[in-house]
Amino acid sequence: MEQSIKIRIAGKEYPLKANSPEMEQMLRLAAETINQKLAAYDAKYPGKPLSDKLAFVAITESVSRLMSQKKLAEANSEAGKLEEDIESYLKDIEKNGR
Repeated sequence: MEQSIKIRIAGKEYPLKANSPEMEQMLRLAAETINQKLAAYDAKYPGKPLSDKLAFVAITESVSRLMSQKKLAEANSEAGKLEEDIESYLKDIEKNGR
């Protein structure tokens, strides 16, 4: 069931639609994270325009996402290798009889 929600980023309200309670929670958490990062950039760079600070947030979030994707791919690769090792080990046990 789609639900209309409103989130606030940098003092501006945005109407969005969430297709599940989980999506609503994620949207609200995302807005909260963005606002926290903006507050940190406000403190660090008080004279910079909001557009620059939003760009900084976008870059840091994108880098974080890309790093997470890379780590996940590495973990999946390692899991695949471990699965192959286990299968090989079990085949050796069957073949050699313990």
